Amino acid sequence: MKFAVIGCGYIAESYASALPYHRELQLVGAWDQDAQKLEAFATRWGCRRYASEADLLADNRVELVLNLTNPRSHASVTRAALEAGKHVYSEKPLGMTGEEAGALVDIARARSLMLASAPCSILSETAQTVWQALRAGAIGKVRLIYASFDDGMIAPRLAPWNWRNAAGVAWPAKDEFEVGCTYEHAGYILTWLAAFFGPARRVTSFAACLLPDKGIAVERMAPDFTAGCIEYDDGVVARVTCSLVAPEDKSLTIIGDKGILHVHNVRHERCPVRYQTYERSRLGAAIERRVDALRLWLGMPLLHSGWTGWRTYPYVATPPHWLAGRKAVDFLRGPSEMAAARREGRACRLSADLGQHIAEVVESLQHPLQGGARMILSSFPDIEPVYSGAPGRR
Repeated sequence: MKFAVIGCGYIAESYASALPYHRELQLVGAWDQDAQKLEAFATRWGCRRYASEADLLADNRVELVLNLTNPRSHASVTRAALEAGKHVYSEKPLGMTGEEAGALVDIARARSLMLASAPCSILSETAQTVWQALRAGAIGKVRLIYASFDDGMIAPRLAPWNWRNAAGVAWPAKDEFEVGCTYEHAGYILTWLAAFFGPARRVTSFAACLLPDKGIAVERMAPDFTAGCIEYDDGVVARVTCSLVAPEDKSLTIIGDKGILHVHNVRHERCPVRYQTYERSRLGAAIERRVDALRLWLGMPLLHSGWTGWRTYPYVATPPHWLAGRKAVDFLRGPSEMAAARREGRACRLSADLGQHIAEVVESLQHPLQGGARMILSSFPDIEPVYSGAPGRR
């Protein structure tokens, strides 16, 4: 599938670097309003430099547009691409509001075009392993989820405006602080929960800006901390936090009647899936009691209950060997899924309706409804697992 990139900023390098591992995708060209970024990207990846956005959209070779612009430009750029007859994969979120995203869904549907948005890590081996463990009943009926995407106090302490990607492009600190970490990162959690538990029904949230001075001037500082309780069908409740204040924590913990599933980092696609059941052996319980007695005598903190029972759930498939580093993410899984859906004549797992739903939930987290829970109006078709079998446990 031939595609072109609009927006050659910081994140574009992450997408392009995955190209050698996706032969089904062919980069045709790119455009950016910043001529230097465009030149650097086109030179580095050997693609055409379009003279304008309109020039790119007029190219009949381009089947898919990757919208990698800043979040507040997503809707306008996606709209233009859809109206030009192109399929679109947008960076997150699809729109800044559920209503804005919904308007794009309507255009895509009317023109029979595919529309999807990041993140696509629900397609990863780690996420699919969690999902399969849930379907296999590894922890029984799910009751509660604790999920966090806390980046730590990166600003002003770490001066993130000086960060550069491998191509030398600066991290867009001003835009990130004005948009907010919830819009930037909550999707990594919400897409997983959407696949596992279906549409969110109600959101009760709190949002605040706890560090108004992050070291650079901005027009308006967005909340740097949000905490929300999201209600799903069948009594499932998720507590979701996003922040640029709390210590780094990108974990997911799913609590069921029979046990617990845990992923240490939802943004690392080689992260193992750990689980434990509540039934401990008599030997394990005896060891734990004795070790705790020794730790108490030494003035050390006690162990968490069940420390002897954690096991690794087997991967549904081996994660790609090339994924490495702190942010081991295959950013092209989403466009690859769109190409596969088109080739196989099936619905894309990352549907436009899913993108709208995630946008509405993110909006609800960052903009709380005063005095109560916000009802979520959007929905989406069931998502098909990538791997349908249920492996054994170990």
